[in-house]
Amino acid sequence: MCSIHIILIKHQNEQHIKQYQPLIIAHRGESHDAPENTLAAVNLAWKRGASAVEVDIHVTADQKIVVIHDSSTERTTGRKLIINKTSMSDLKKLDAGSWKGSEWAEEKIPGLAEVLATVSGGGKVLLEIKSGAGMLKKLRQQTEESGLLSEQIEIIAEDLNTLATAKQCMPHLKMLWVIECGAPWRRYLSGMHPKAIIRKLRKHGIDGITIGDSRCLTRSFVEEFTSRDIPVYTWTVNDPSRAAELLTFGVDGITTDRAAWMKKSLKEALKND
Repeated sequence: MCSIHIILIKHQNEQHIKQYQPLIIAHRGESHDAPENTLAAVNLAWKRGASAVEVDIHVTADQKIVVIHDSSTERTTGRKLIINKTSMSDLKKLDAGSWKGSEWAEEKIPGLAEVLATVSGGGKVLLEIKSGAGMLKKLRQQTEESGLLSEQIEIIAEDLNTLATAKQCMPHLKMLWVIECGAPWRRYLSGMHPKAIIRKLRKHGIDGITIGDSRCLTRSFVEEFTSRDIPVYTWTVNDPSRAAELLTFGVDGITTDRAAWMKKSLKEALKND
């Protein structure tokens, strides 16, 4: 687990000490060094001491769940197959590693069960639903069959209706809504300001948010949620100084392409403070 425990927070000219064990989440596995969303990237993250790994999931034509970000295979395999129109067996024939380097040649697109089987001990996996609610029955089955504890699996999704249905289907799992952080005026025009978001979370029983990092992600925005004990994760943060700043805001998790390096950098920054 991450050993960053104490962060000094300056607020209203006072110093408060808050206890943290934030998640440093490996984005699509250790994706800076290995091909994203493959067993190579996931296993490298665990090998380097990651406390959590995030992967993306789609459903295939034969109703299998595979781990890949895009709705087609073109970007990561060089061949364009549409995931929901292709069988698992045909997807497994593709090389999903060579684009990252010759040492990853013939790395395959993994099934969800293969990724879940890599999680051990206190590890946690975040599953981002990319293809709607049609996969939920199968997703519940595979998470239950994995043997993992409920606190080791978290579900995230951009589509709130899908996430709300997932919560009904798997109420024992933590669910976080994937959102963007826009400028304040844009938040209010779109109905995505903190109070509106919190109302939607409570309406659907959603546990928290995972939010894209931007200059609009401020301490006051984060505190709207954390002051109500609503977890806040943020993505994708590859700058240690920004990660450290976000931790002082009170975020509960940092998603990064370089999880091992980020943990080390944050430990060094804390040691030097």
